[in-house]
Amino acid sequence: MLIDLAQVAVGLVVLLLAGDLLVRGAVNLALRLCIPALMVGMTIVAFGTSAPELLVSVKAILQDAGGLALGNVVGSNIANILLVLGLPALVSALAVNREVLRDYLMMLAVSVLFTALALTGVIGGWQGLVLLAAFALFMADSIRRGRESRTQPDALEGADPSMPGARIALYTVIGIIGLPLGANLLVSGAVDIAETLGVSDLMIGLTIVAVGTSLPELATTLMAAIRREGGVALGNIIGSNLFNLALILGVAGQVGDMVIPAQMVQLDLWVMLGASLVLAPFIWTEKPITRIWGGVLLLGYAGYIWALMQIGV
Repeated sequence: MLIDLAQVAVGLVVLLLAGDLLVRGAVNLALRLCIPALMVGMTIVAFGTSAPELLVSVKAILQDAGGLALGNVVGSNIANILLVLGLPALVSALAVNREVLRDYLMMLAVSVLFTALALTGVIGGWQGLVLLAAFALFMADSIRRGRESRTQPDALEGADPSMPGARIALYTVIGIIGLPLGANLLVSGAVDIAETLGVSDLMIGLTIVAVGTSLPELATTLMAAIRREGGVALGNIIGSNLFNLALILGVAGQVGDMVIPAQMVQLDLWVMLGASLVLAPFIWTEKPITRIWGGVLLLGYAGYIWALMQIGV
């Protein structure tokens, strides 16, 4: 058991570091090749930051652990709102503005779409294509709006004009090698833990793996709260949740079928939708997420984890 936990921890660390290095290397390589900053931001950065979750889901399906893939995404989306926004709000109230309203409505629509597809009993080929089509529409809209905002290279995550070519190559190679290695360690360890504890891979995906793969968002949001950039934090969470459902599960559905567990239909899908709806009043009224509301979000997440333990999935 200790070995399995250590394997999961090492896998998470490798995934997070490799994902960060891949983004840094790929962004600077693309800019050196004179690819427009807008396209870099909308493609390389976006895909790179989602790569850890994507590889974990694909690896889980290949190991016949579809519940782990589903739990990773649904659990991450729940944790992103209740935990990742709740904890930083205790440090400093998160300012909210309606500039994220369009993206929020898209995230909400994709969440409803995924729930409807999940009620068919499986996320497979055609369901995945529907999710990918929704993702394509989101990307097209983002690119259109991005052209109007004229994204600058210096504003891109990981951009460093002074980075030597050798370091760019090193970061890119390490990222490409490290991501599948980390995913393999994480999924193998998580499956072994599930077997040892006698619980489903869904349970492990909803808890350990979901929180682990949400650590980058948590770190980013904490720093945004400290710098009083709540709008940035909220935008990151909305984008991450949309990518998780539309891109990651869309691609995963092309790899293999993911049967929806009965417990997910009874609880997790509705908690995910409920957590998404909690953001609506803040975004619509532009009221900050205060420390009190941060505490409420955290209590909500604690209640969800308690419910999982009671169900004993």
